[in-house]
Amino acid sequence: MRFLLVEDNTDLAQSVSARLKLDGHAVDWAADLHSANGCLAGASYDLILLDIALPDGDGRDFLSKHRAMKRDTPVIVMTARNAVSDRVDVLDRGADDYVTKPFDFSELEARCRAVLRRRGGSARNVVSYGGLEFDALAARIEVAGEVRELRNRELRLLEILLSNPRAIYSKAQLCDRLFSYSEDPSENAIEVYVGRLRKKLEGCHARIETVRGVGYRITDQ
Repeated sequence: MRFLLVEDNTDLAQSVSARLKLDGHAVDWAADLHSANGCLAGASYDLILLDIALPDGDGRDFLSKHRAMKRDTPVIVMTARNAVSDRVDVLDRGADDYVTKPFDFSELEARCRAVLRRRGGSARNVVSYGGLEFDALAARIEVAGEVRELRNRELRLLEILLSNPRAIYSKAQLCDRLFSYSEDPSENAIEVYVGRLRKKLEGCHARIETVRGVGYRITDQ
């Protein structure tokens, strides 16, 4: 998944980015609202992590404008303000969740997973599809009782495909979802990850199909 982190504290931003990248997520960092708007103009994101007190404005106003433009990207607000009125305010403005600073990274990760699950219409980390049991939290799949471990990119690729089964994703779209601006992958990298994932899906009915000239989709055969 690709995240946008809007945070002006360099140390915190680097720590959050590093932790999320360990989970296989692509993270773009914006230190101010101007940079955040530039990122949103050039890429699609699965989740935005938003600070409130930023050098060039209030993150709450950014959130309100984000929702007024009919953008449905989930937003988790990161704030040092812990009054009930502050929490109610950001939720009413359209935040999907909030986390109070200082926070434990494991809590932030759990909140990210919960928000992404809700967006995908699921209340559980485990997804069943085509004889496949996919546990995103444990980074593994189970096929006919056999547990197979997934590497980070394989995990996120399968997560994307299963978020909307039978939808076709082009190589460019998958690159956009799997890699950040700081990375420079070729579309051949997608072929590599698709090939690896196909091998791990052997033995179940779930298949990653190549739609010639268009891209890839997962189907239940």
